[in-house]
Amino acid sequence: MHLRDKAMKSRHRAQRFQAMCKRAILKLIGHILIALSLLGCQDAQSRPNINDPSRYEVAPGIIWASPNGHDLTLDIYTPTAGTGPYPVIVLFHGGGWLINDQSIMTQSAQYLASNSRYVVCNVNYRLLVDQDNTVSLTDIVNDAFGSVLWIKEFIDHYQGDSTRLIMTGDSAGAHLAAMMVYLGSQIDDPSRFGGQVWFAPSYPAASIEDHEPLDVQAAVLHYGVFDVYQFAKDGFERWFNPFWLMNAALGRGLFGGDFNVQEDAELYRSVSPIHSIPSRSDRALPPQLVTVGSEDPVVTPAAVKRYVQALRKAGQPVEYWEYEGQSHAYLDSGSSLLLGSSFEADAPKALDNMITFLDKIFYR
Repeated sequence: MHLRDKAMKSRHRAQRFQAMCKRAILKLIGHILIALSLLGCQDAQSRPNINDPSRYEVAPGIIWASPNGHDLTLDIYTPTAGTGPYPVIVLFHGGGWLINDQSIMTQSAQYLASNSRYVVCNVNYRLLVDQDNTVSLTDIVNDAFGSVLWIKEFIDHYQGDSTRLIMTGDSAGAHLAAMMVYLGSQIDDPSRFGGQVWFAPSYPAASIEDHEPLDVQAAVLHYGVFDVYQFAKDGFERWFNPFWLMNAALGRGLFGGDFNVQEDAELYRSVSPIHSIPSRSDRALPPQLVTVGSEDPVVTPAAVKRYVQALRKAGQPVEYWEYEGQSHAYLDSGSSLLLGSSFEADAPKALDNMITFLDKIFYR
């Protein structure tokens, strides 16, 4: 008995040591990946057309909600031209719902504020790895919904017009922007999700049925994740996904341990914009501009084109723009040797295209 107890204790010590080593290895891998992704990032003095602070005022770090004690912030950029109220751009950052915060979109927000007539709201939301790696994709969509509800309520204090809302974002942020377009009209209809998903916006802390549906006038979606179902099937939830490793965490289900893409396919489709497109005869969607880099290996042009084709098949208005020679994340702040991107070299052309598209809608 004594020898058996000693053996069990030895096994337990070995298991604890192995777990400790695994966490250390994951942390090291994460640090290496982060270092590689940031290699070459720089804060060079921007040209005036890249960032002209005389053309806007910024209200940084506004706390708009604190779900479970986690403060969520946004930065608001208001034109100084004095010709408001202005249409409002709501900007969601990318990063696979796992990395980054709104600072990765700071230069994009500054560029839009310097070169257009829109109030820009650069939004932060929870990541899957936050709160001890317990956040679900539903929670993140709740944060996106909540930020838009907050903006609708308070944006008039920043010369914004809450009746002219534009959703935009890149990669995972484009997914959230698209969710606002599709599910905003059904925000008070829990039956839409078959009882599996119950969206409750992070602001205010109340049930959806207390809110009027969102009303979005345009969307600009950059290299977006439009099919979460397919993304999960392709391995996003597996432990070796580098986005998880960057946070020293193992991959897991987007909705927690009780759900998986094989047995709960409809759940994953319910948060996939490509599976939520209505026929125009049933509901007219706002105009959308959808963009992607021709060399993007993360969200491929083929995947983005499937979304565009589905919109056209449904009779919905959409424009498609493929950025020749570009890879992923060309709207990120700074520059990255790993991604082969540089904001000053790559982003202005895409953002000018976005401004031209929006001006046709709001400044004819």
